[in-house]
Amino acid sequence: MTSLKPPLSYQYEPLETVIDFVRWGGTLFQKAELSYGQGTDNAFDDARVLVFFALKLPWELPDSYLTARLTQSEKVMVTDLFRQRIETRQPTAYITGEAWFAGMRFAVSSDTLVPRSPIAELIAQRYEPWVDADEVTHILDLCTGSGCIGIASLQACPNAQVDLVDISPAALAVADQNIARYGLESVAQTIESDLFSALAGKRYDLIVSNPPYVDEIEMSALPAEFQQEPALGLAAGKDGLDLVRRILAEAAQHLTDGGTLIVEVGVSQYYLEQAYPELPFYWFEFEQGGEGIFAIQKSELDVYQALLNARKG
Repeated sequence: MTSLKPPLSYQYEPLETVIDFVRWGGTLFQKAELSYGQGTDNAFDDARVLVFFALKLPWELPDSYLTARLTQSEKVMVTDLFRQRIETRQPTAYITGEAWFAGMRFAVSSDTLVPRSPIAELIAQRYEPWVDADEVTHILDLCTGSGCIGIASLQACPNAQVDLVDISPAALAVADQNIARYGLESVAQTIESDLFSALAGKRYDLIVSNPPYVDEIEMSALPAEFQQEPALGLAAGKDGLDLVRRILAEAAQHLTDGGTLIVEVGVSQYYLEQAYPELPFYWFEFEQGGEGIFAIQKSELDVYQALLNARKG
């Protein structure tokens, strides 16, 4: 017989301090068997985000503040957030309405994925050596969601303008919030488009994309937290390549000479390499974790397209 787990207790006495509640929240989350990977990778960091959010504390907090005592109303507020996280299985970022990416804070909602792409590490490296960051003038963030990749890329490419493109009007509304948050209206704009369909005549020095790439098998096995993210931003057919195929077919038309395409495909990397053995993908290695992100240049895409045309002829 399978024994039922005892219900969690939300009795917070005799807890008093900030660190008490972080420790308790982490323990509750472990007992509840929550899933992570949407901004945090463990129970105690997840609890810390909620405690600091409730108390309006900065993430970089001197250790002396960790022993500060909570008021009664603060204890109730933190406990209610813990209960919400456990009982709804909402990602913590949806509860707080914000997430950090590439050292910047972004508004998020259930209409956008929670920012977590390893592309943040490429931004920190200014996309070198794939582009001369100071010479980049036009960037496309394709399948932008909250706009985090495109907006953060302006840190790497200070002379650039960025188009934030998505098929979802609700996601673009969140991206517009983030443009306004950083006062970037003069250099960033949102465009509603099904990939490149509304971008006729536009060319970019750098196209960066974190498109949907979750295959059917992985989609059906996602933890509850990930199932609350928009399927539009995750699901991409049987092998996870439905959108990536279209991007590879059309990207060269929207790259400047010498332009670069960078795309995240995650665990669909295997399927991509099998489907496109002729393409010389460069696969990044990440010090901070992550995989399945490639770079390819316009010239290489042009050669591939010419090969396809010759075969058709």
